[in-house]
Amino acid sequence: MFKTLRNAWKIQDLRKKIIITLILLAVYRLGIFIPVPGIRTDVIRQMVDTGMLFGFLDIISGGAFRDFSIFAMGIVPYINSSIIVSLLTIAIPSLEQLSKEGEEGRRKIQEYTRYGAVVFGLLQAFSISMYLRNNGALVSESWLLFILIIITVVAGSTFVMWLGEKITEYGVGNGSSLIIFAGILARIPAIGVQIGTLLKGGTVNIVEVVLLLAFAVAIVVAVVVMDLAERRIPVQYAQRKVGIKTYGGQSTHIPINVNSAGVIAIIFAISFMQFPLIITQLFLDPTNPWRQVFESGWLSSKKPIYPIIYAILVVFFTWFYTLITFKPEEVASNLQKSGGFVPGLRPGKPTEEYLTRVVTRMTIIGGVFAAIIAVIPIILAQATKFGNLQFGGTAVLIVVGVAMEIDKQIKAQLVMRHYEGFLK
Repeated sequence: MFKTLRNAWKIQDLRKKIIITLILLAVYRLGIFIPVPGIRTDVIRQMVDTGMLFGFLDIISGGAFRDFSIFAMGIVPYINSSIIVSLLTIAIPSLEQLSKEGEEGRRKIQEYTRYGAVVFGLLQAFSISMYLRNNGALVSESWLLFILIIITVVAGSTFVMWLGEKITEYGVGNGSSLIIFAGILARIPAIGVQIGTLLKGGTVNIVEVVLLLAFAVAIVVAVVVMDLAERRIPVQYAQRKVGIKTYGGQSTHIPINVNSAGVIAIIFAISFMQFPLIITQLFLDPTNPWRQVFESGWLSSKKPIYPIIYAILVVFFTWFYTLITFKPEEVASNLQKSGGFVPGLRPGKPTEEYLTRVVTRMTIIGGVFAAIIAVIPIILAQATKFGNLQFGGTAVLIVVGVAMEIDKQIKAQLVMRHYEGFLK
């Protein structure tokens, strides 16, 4: 990847895009240090260290949630809106038709996504502010301060969304992904300081630190392998003669990625697991037995049953998301219309059933891998002394995925600019 960046820097157009990207990311990082007024950051940091959802939000926002800056929600509302709009595009025929109407249709869907991001931002800001108010994280219980916090973090989230779109338009890569990527990388020095503090204080020894680093390298290698892994289904196109010309007779393949759902399934699973806890903390007293079940009972993140349920949900959401986005029946229909077929299978229903079986098997493998990656922070918290690092396999999954995508895009740009044709 570093060689690719070096080659890209030699081209003026790409160098300009890289500089714009770095400037906009620097603006985002500067906003991390602008605090929201009226917040007790010591209470927020304790919540981040003990709560899985807030810890995940802190990772995604690049440490902005821990200090509760104006970018505390980061790009999360926009991501939620993008996921929901993508699912609605598949479920609602009018939106699906709109997505097929070229650039104008995509622009309209992007507009809906922006509006949805503001709505999700308001809902998320209200629930977080109410949670902070009920748990003594505000310096005052004034409703004026409550409204001020909501307006501030929603405005910050909207500005981050705008930054992401500008990076996508004028920079290199997907802006939203790069913002998350930069935030996670910015957390690495702080994690190094935490490990150094644990080592200096005698909480861990040098052997445990070396084993942790070796484990981290193994996770990175595994994520790279799984991101590149795919099942290629061979497709043959029958020959057809039109006049004096012969068309078809070509061989190609349908690639099915092992981990096609990526981190989306993990986001769904985290939200599903943490939603009951947040609801009970918002509306029930601390002595209520239902609240205690999720805070310290058998459904809390400190109990062994929690990672098991969490892993099962990750596998399910991986399978569900892949199945509704890949659409075996649509792929089989398009193959049949274009004269293509999978060798050894009849076009139509047999091809659809075969594709469904393959996708199911691949997504189960990818889901199990994603589940292992997702439960690593929980296992670290329960079984080791590195529980408060807040940097698990999910962050590695995001970083590796974004880095590989950036590398592919820059290489594609380099190929376009160095193409010399077939005559030379």
